[in-house]
Amino acid sequence: MGWLNNIEKLDYIAQKKKIVCYIGFDCTAESLHVGSLIQLMLIRIIQKTGNQPIVLLGSGTSKIGDPSGKDKARQLLEDHELQKNSISIKKNIEKFSINDSRFPKIKFIDNSLWLNDINYINWLRKYGKFFSVNKMLTMDSVNERLKRKQPLSFLEFNYMVLQAYDFLELNKTKNCLMQIGGSDQWGNIVNGVELIKRHSNNEAYGLTTPLITLASGDKMGKTEKGAVWLDKNLLSSYDYWQFWRNVDDQDVIRFLQMFTEFGLDKIQDLKNKNENINHLKILLANQTTKMLHGETATKKAELTAKNTFENKSIGSDLPTVNIKKEIVKKGINIIDLVVLAKISTSRSEVR
Repeated sequence: MGWLNNIEKLDYIAQKKKIVCYIGFDCTAESLHVGSLIQLMLIRIIQKTGNQPIVLLGSGTSKIGDPSGKDKARQLLEDHELQKNSISIKKNIEKFSINDSRFPKIKFIDNSLWLNDINYINWLRKYGKFFSVNKMLTMDSVNERLKRKQPLSFLEFNYMVLQAYDFLELNKTKNCLMQIGGSDQWGNIVNGVELIKRHSNNEAYGLTTPLITLASGDKMGKTEKGAVWLDKNLLSSYDYWQFWRNVDDQDVIRFLQMFTEFGLDKIQDLKNKNENINHLKILLANQTTKMLHGETATKKAELTAKNTFENKSIGSDLPTVNIKKEIVKKGINIIDLVVLAKISTSRSEVR
């Protein structure tokens, strides 16, 4: 049978059997932020269609750090920090998982299981011959850094071959057919697909999603106040609700389509019925916050916003800062107050 493209062939395979897919998350931070949401929603789709998702927690590859999209090397973390981050990120992802016996559960695997004990010489002899340095130099994660004449260490250069090896390991041991990631991971994923073909003569597939940007052009997950974290200890449910409530008018329908489980017909119907875009923004905020923080926290966040901005009172969920009585009596200038409230950590920025 002749195939027009790989998507057509993958679609044919998926119609014949359930497939195993994996998405990797490195452990370089203590939480994911909303920039990872498109991947988390994809995991839900994989579950709902009866396919098996694997989440690879990359505490092994995090010891090197992915150079993709970076101007300089990441700060290297100690093992205990990586393990702590791994546990926290797993909790983030579990919030979005479908916990229903009718659907496959996420399998969590840490790549330190096979990366920590690699014998480098033996590994190079066995797998090094399958990688072309010429081709690796053309990958965006490497090429962009070199074009800007920014340093790229040999340590970072190894990242893409280890991620490729992750895919090979999962293909051999878990029958994993496809890797999913953001578009910045395309080069790394292709390396894995090619390694599997050269080493095992198996077919494998990669699927990437575009990096989501706001109407302003900024990357999803980044704001003037910092990252929009998924961990409630780093960002309150109220602030998370407010992020979605305050998205640009141009983003509302697009985000309802991507980050809620409303069908396209339902969203079109909502759009037709709601002339006031603010009603749709509140709906978006409620749906996204409920998925992460639950219904109770969502209702509190909505009520707090209503009390604060409509009724001119203070809601119970509004973030607060406690100030010692002695400081109040002595007096405090506005710059110190803003820093104390953690609105900004830089005194020069406040000025």
